Parts: sequence; C-alpha cells; structure tokens
Amino acid sequence: MSGKTTIYDIAKALNITAATVSRALNNNPKISQSTRKLVLETANKMNYKQNKLALALRSGKSNNVGVIVPRINTNFFASVIRGIEEGLHPEGYQVIICQTHEDEDREVENVNTLLNAQVDGIFMSISNLPKENNHYIERVIQKNIPLIFFDRKKEMKNVSSVTIDDYLASYQTTQHLIEQGCKKIAYFSGDRSLEIYEDRYRGYEQALLDNNIPINEDYIISIKSNVVEGRDAVEKLLALENPPNAIFSTSDFAALGAIQKLKEHGIKIPEDFCVFGFGNEPFTKFMELSISTIDQSPLEMGKMAAQVFLDKINNKKSESKVILSPKLLIRQSSTRIS
Repeated sequence: MSGKTTIYDIAKALNITAATVSRALNNNPKISQSTRKLVLETANKMNYKQNKLALALRSGKSNNVGVIVPRINTNFFASVIRGIEEGLHPEGYQVIICQTHEDEDREVENVNTLLNAQVDGIFMSISNLPKENNHYIERVIQKNIPLIFFDRKKEMKNVSSVTIDDYLASYQTTQHLIEQGCKKIAYFSGDRSLEIYEDRYRGYEQALLDNNIPINEDYIISIKSNVVEGRDAVEKLLALENPPNAIFSTSDFAALGAIQKLKEHGIKIPEDFCVFGFGNEPFTKFMELSISTIDQSPLEMGKMAAQVFLDKINNKKSESKVILSPKLLIRQSSTRIS
C-alpha cells in the first residue's frame, strides 16, 4: 500500500463504513468490543496514524501543553520545564517548548502557534515587553485556555501564577550583607519594567532604609544576565570616588563576572568585598570560591505550576497565586562573619 493510510482504507479492508471505523478508534460506546478490537488490530497492521490535530478539534482536547520561556540554556528554566513535565506526563500530557529570546514579535508568534496547535494550556515566563502589550495574552484568556505565569509574570485577572517572594529574597540578602559589615552595597538590577525585578529592587531598598543606610544611585546598575555585563559594571563601580564594598546581583552570571574583575584588581573576596548572586546556577556551588546565591526552587516551581493547571481543568478554579519561599544559600563569597 502506498501513501498514508486513512480510515477509508481500513473500512475497505474490513468491509465496514468509515463512520464505524472512526467511532471504533474514538472509543464510541455504540461500537461493540469485538468490532473495536478488530478495527484497532487492522489499523495497527496498516500502520494507521490518527491526525492528532483533527482529533483535538473534535474532542476539544489535545493532551499537549505549551511552555514559553525567554531561553532554555539556563539551569533555572530547564529545571522548571522538567518540573512541569514530571507533573503532567503521568496525566498523559506532552510538553511543547518555545523560546522568545526576549523578542516581542517572537513571543506573540509563540502564543499564536500554540493556540493553533490546540494546546490545552500555556505556561509562560514573559519576556521584557511593554506593560501595555497584552493583546496576545488576552486572546488566550478569551479562548478559555488555562494560562499560568511562572517566575516572570503580569498581574492579570483570571490568570494564575507561581513565583517566589522576590521582595523577601532581596530584603534578606541585603540584610545578610549588612550583617557581614557591608554598608556600601551595589545592586545589579534586571529590567525593572518586569515585576520581579521591581520587587527585588524594593526589597534591596527597604533593607537599606530599615538600617538607616542611604540609597546611593551610583551603586545601582541595570545589567543583562551575563558575565561580561558583570565585569563591565565592576569597572564602573571601582572608578567611583566612593566605591562600594559589596555587590548584590540579580544574576549569578553577572556575579561571576564581578568576581572575576574584582580578583583582577587584587581585591580579596570576601575579606575586602562581598558578592551575592541570584538563581543558584550549578557553577556557583563548584567554584573555588563558592558564590552565595538565592535558590528559586525551579523544580518545585514547575511541579506546582503543573498542579495549578490540573486543579484548574479538573476543579474549574478561576485562578491561583502561589508564592514560594526563597532559600538563601550563604557561601564563601559573602561570608566574613561565621
């Protein structure tokens, strides 16, 4: 037999109608067990493959979900995806992964592609988009498809989210650095148009204010999450008339770059200068000088996001806002006082 096998080929081989074949393949109770068994055996022998998209259109369920992330080449996002898959695979779901690379057009394209694929839900960590650009998200909501934000989110009605307490994480980190004797703490910020980075900045700011330490705007530098940006930021800080004696970086990669540059200047860590990162990337633990950081519990975050999705489709919950507790991992790079 040449070409792709259809239900008409199976019907012809068994001398029954195509409608009977279709009902048998879709577990219609009107079809007897013997007929269904015969159809399935014949379909298998003829290498018949059901059109999953057509099936999803008929049933309203594809057993696929989409996950949209800025990038997958970090431990954090890879672990969240793993958690989502571990939570949903036992329930019969497959995961489709999309990357935005922080590109607005690509993010919109990803959402539209997943909607066209008839996914049953979308998990999303948003990119650095303008706050007013919500039209593509509204389209998901209008279609009554469960949407779960994780890590990076927008505050929207009827949209669930799973995050850590970013404000508390930053507050506790800044407090730790102050307790280590650091009063001049620089802050490497992400894009504060994103809620998580604004929350982290507020935690840093409040901890300084609570300890009667003035905010020095020269110490606050907006960076991207990479080593080069961390190195460049340190050069700017050391050129100040009154340079800092600690850095709290919202990126482990930038923290690594900062440590590299500080060492090149002969500055001892943590004796002369403390550094604290964010994200618990694997390298932070295995450096010769281990890097203090914040564990965002990405595996737990992914599993919790999966559970929120299952609760929504099974119990028809309108929304859930889950906030996980941050975990400070205090290591060598910030420990002066044990």
